[in-house]
Amino acid sequence: MAPPEEPRRSSHQSPDEEVQQQDASNTLAHHDVHSRSAPSISSGEEDEKVEGSRQEEKRRLETASEHLLLPQHAMISPSGKSFSSKGISHIYRPRPRNGGTRALLCGGILLLLLSAVYVQESHMRFTGLLTTALSLLGLSGLQAALGIAPRAPALVSNNLTNLVQWDPYSLYVLGQRTFLWSGEFHTWRLPVPDLWTDILQKAKAAGMNAMSIYVHWGLTNPSNGTIDFTGVRALAPLFEAASASGLWVVVRPGPYINAETTAGGIAHWVTSEVAAHLRTNETEYENAWVPYIKGIIEQVKPYQITEGGPVIAVQIDNEYTQADSPGWPGKAGYFVQLEDLYRSEGIVVPLTYNDPGMGDNFATGTGAVDIYGLDSYPQSFDCSQPYVWNSVVTNYYTYHMGVSPEEPFYIPEFQGGAFDPWGPNAPGYANCRILTDSDFEQIFYLNLWANNVKMANFYMLYGGTSWGYLAFHGVYTSYDYGASIAETRMLTPKYAELKREGLFLRSVPDFYKTDVIGNSSTSAVNVSSPLIFGTYLRNPDTGAGFYIIRQQNSSSLDTVSFTLQANTSEGVLSLPQDGSNITLTGRASKLIAHDIYFGSSHLLYSTASILFAGTIGGRDVLFLHGPSSDSHEAAFKLAGATSAAVQVSGDLNIRTATIMDGTHTLVDVVPGSSGISYIWDSPSSLVLFADSDTAGTFWAPTVAKSSTSQFQHYYQFGTNETVLIGGPYLVRNASISGDTLALRGDLNETTYLTVLAPTSVRRVTWNGYEVELDATAKAPPASGILTATITPKFTASSFSLPALNTWKYANSLPEVSGSYDDSYWTTADKYATNIPYKPLYGDGPILYGCDYGYCEGAVLWRGHFEGTGNETGVELLINGGEAFAASVWLNSNFLGTTYGNSSNNMNILEETNTLFPFNGGVLTGQDNIVTIIQDNMGLNETQDDNGDTSKSPRGIRGYEIHGHNYFTSWKVQGKLGGYTNFPDKTRGIFNEGGFYAERAGWHLPGFDDSAWETKPLSTGLEKAGVGMFRTTFDLNVPTGMDVSLSFDFDPTPQAYRALLFVNGWQVGRRVANLGPQYSFPVHEGILDYSGTNTVAVLLWAMENTGAYASLNMTVNGVFDGGVGPIALDNPGWSSRGQHI
Repeated sequence: MAPPEEPRRSSHQSPDEEVQQQDASNTLAHHDVHSRSAPSISSGEEDEKVEGSRQEEKRRLETASEHLLLPQHAMISPSGKSFSSKGISHIYRPRPRNGGTRALLCGGILLLLLSAVYVQESHMRFTGLLTTALSLLGLSGLQAALGIAPRAPALVSNNLTNLVQWDPYSLYVLGQRTFLWSGEFHTWRLPVPDLWTDILQKAKAAGMNAMSIYVHWGLTNPSNGTIDFTGVRALAPLFEAASASGLWVVVRPGPYINAETTAGGIAHWVTSEVAAHLRTNETEYENAWVPYIKGIIEQVKPYQITEGGPVIAVQIDNEYTQADSPGWPGKAGYFVQLEDLYRSEGIVVPLTYNDPGMGDNFATGTGAVDIYGLDSYPQSFDCSQPYVWNSVVTNYYTYHMGVSPEEPFYIPEFQGGAFDPWGPNAPGYANCRILTDSDFEQIFYLNLWANNVKMANFYMLYGGTSWGYLAFHGVYTSYDYGASIAETRMLTPKYAELKREGLFLRSVPDFYKTDVIGNSSTSAVNVSSPLIFGTYLRNPDTGAGFYIIRQQNSSSLDTVSFTLQANTSEGVLSLPQDGSNITLTGRASKLIAHDIYFGSSHLLYSTASILFAGTIGGRDVLFLHGPSSDSHEAAFKLAGATSAAVQVSGDLNIRTATIMDGTHTLVDVVPGSSGISYIWDSPSSLVLFADSDTAGTFWAPTVAKSSTSQFQHYYQFGTNETVLIGGPYLVRNASISGDTLALRGDLNETTYLTVLAPTSVRRVTWNGYEVELDATAKAPPASGILTATITPKFTASSFSLPALNTWKYANSLPEVSGSYDDSYWTTADKYATNIPYKPLYGDGPILYGCDYGYCEGAVLWRGHFEGTGNETGVELLINGGEAFAASVWLNSNFLGTTYGNSSNNMNILEETNTLFPFNGGVLTGQDNIVTIIQDNMGLNETQDDNGDTSKSPRGIRGYEIHGHNYFTSWKVQGKLGGYTNFPDKTRGIFNEGGFYAERAGWHLPGFDDSAWETKPLSTGLEKAGVGMFRTTFDLNVPTGMDVSLSFDFDPTPQAYRALLFVNGWQVGRRVANLGPQYSFPVHEGILDYSGTNTVAVLLWAMENTGAYASLNMTVNGVFDGGVGPIALDNPGWSSRGQHI
């Protein structure tokens, strides 16, 4: 019987429907010395034991604060009074509402309904629930009338550092309120460390301020006693690149990470050598992970924010249940062990957790973390119908207020794409990108905002490649994930929407602290159409308000027009005031803001979206955008304006008026307006409007101050200076020296460049080259707007790709020849195993590869028996995981292949039981050998109720010779040296498997294949077997180009498997009988762009009809730019001895 199928990420509890609150007795029953302590007030009395460290922390904070900048956006009260960015001297008070009788009646009923809850829930949770209910009913005022205190505004910390604090609204980092806007990136899925900067710069350019990273236990701790943080496993280069890019980092080292990687990241040796239950507090399991976590601590500790580094949090394990399962006690105790080790070894930043659903796990009680988070994937993971959506989740905020109301609302993983499974009908990542496209981002990400989420991480921002044997058995090599940045590192269309949202968040700090006033199911939001749903958020200090609007049916493709009653500082205004109705066209969402101050200017309201609101070179700048098909309206009062007149330049069709007794300008943008136009242009202020597509071509790179501050690259903390750049494919960074603005970025075509910079800027360079400015812009204009046409210096014609026509060939299956000597192989002689899924039949030794150190890739088995002439066949129960295969020979006679299966995660076969007839091939009175090649597709991930599902029984779970009693002996061979002594330490444990060619190192550069047969890959193999094909070629890509290349097999379905090696790195597993992947991106750094490259294809023909393959190189994209020189780390061949 097959082991239980583990839940893939698709099985996460998806909170698409209302979830009943978990009974308090289940979540609050465990209160011991490890339970969450009361929140610490940052200004409160300190514990004497930590007084010394706190004084040092205070000194460090004061030193750091000397170099920090508060946001430039002056906050002005509705009465016109200025106050500090912390906003404590003015509280915005909305105008009184009618309906007091209704309020009291509803409040009384509500209190009665909640009284029973109060008995069981803690006071904190009760207050949070009541506050939420009142706000959603539009009865926030009733809370004060009933004497119920609002959520305490005091900052809290973990008593170890004040550099990362929080309150019920958001994080405070370095003393400033912060909206965490983050993307997930697994460095180990991009095995070229110099390219990590590329992903980080693209994240920063999208307006993100943080990255989240999983660390892979199995990759860094390949065997008991070996910890390796070098090369592709290193963390320090990532932390240093994050600091240089101005990005915070949340480290998520597991030990279990899920991530669609083999064993969910648990080290393979642990799955076979540790008898204890995994992911529990059992001592043997603890002893296994402690060295790894200590290694993590050694890497992370010097890069914590307290040391001037980017690390602001560390996550405890991953998506687990707090309550014990029958037979698996000690889950919460396991979290306690992890937390105690982090604290005792010097990790002082907050510890976090990601709940896989609305399960209230580790929010309180034993093992509770500092900041609780909830993962959510509302579209699940079937991309086969990419235009069919699940509804938005409507109860996030209610759940949060019932579970962790004293913390900011954190989503450690929100859907940024989806993984794709094996199978001929697998939809592919193009469909996953459609399912989670820019419309999805706009509706579902803004729905997070509407639910007052202030910490969000998108899984994935860049998925990358599960090269080698990194993948778990449910997915193929590509981990593109349909993410905003493709596996090729190219930006996708959905990236632009992510950027528009990120730049809004960066420039509107009023949004970092908001109360949920209510939604359109109450009087809090008044819209004219019942087809529209809106939520109203308001900053309690500044009065800035935000109406987040979508269609009631979030999947609707209809066009709906409506008006909105907006509660502005000038009274309740019906929007729009003068133009056409507000419009939502199809799947769209809109944030309508009011009372936003940028510099000294005031945006009263805007039905258009905000891309940027701030100052550039001392001038107030407002950049609005919206779909060209819709009308848009905004009212503003600009600094330095002596009248409310407007000055328009550009292709913009508008109507203007004045309101509020002539003090504010009202602008209506008529449908059909496209491109960028300047509504107001003066030395003191600038207002722009562009259609959203054009706005998506703009960038706002941070301009670092020339300072010794260790946080100089962090917007809001080290600098508030930026410029707006329109046109290029990518703007990576910017700096200003004197009158020169130096830009670095990428071009893929001739581009019209628009620069909005301080008026002191008179010259512009692009990647070090002087830009010839347009004649009208050479002198410094009052507007500070410079324009030019820039052309790539390099294009696709600057290099050429070779044809892969000349191949060398050698047989890679000598094991089925009569003369092959397996005496040096490992003898399979174990009769006990720690793997809980025991053999089902056979009276000899246990034949699980991991038990013998062979846990990655192909494993070969050779069973010996003395022939009597009565043998008719061999029955084999083989477990290789989803989509596996195994081929069987008797002596040198091919018997057949058995196939595992997956068809878009349906009809899954992880193991097969097959009878292979001998057909008279037995040698009577002689030693006969059954040879089995078995593909290990990766180990299972774990289940919430059973961590031991990662102890997968990959191997032969049953064997029997029909007509004969037994095998006399078994030999086994996998990766050379197994996981304890594999030779290639640079590429690591997951690069090689057990095929002869892999063991011999034939895939490595420098191997001498001159004696091999010359044979085209396209001729393939004439019968079942395994062969290696090799070729070399030269590349000469000019320095200064970022070229994306792929290797493409023929997509025709065939009964073969192929491993693709480029300069020794296994970059692809082609499963031609299932698919879907046949194209494999390969990056510079693996490829030598200015030298000789070696490509090897290991071809496994699984039927006697043979198999053929073809391989070509394809250019995905050509960019003038990139991140600079890319180092190579591709060790070549050296002798591996005779016994392979």
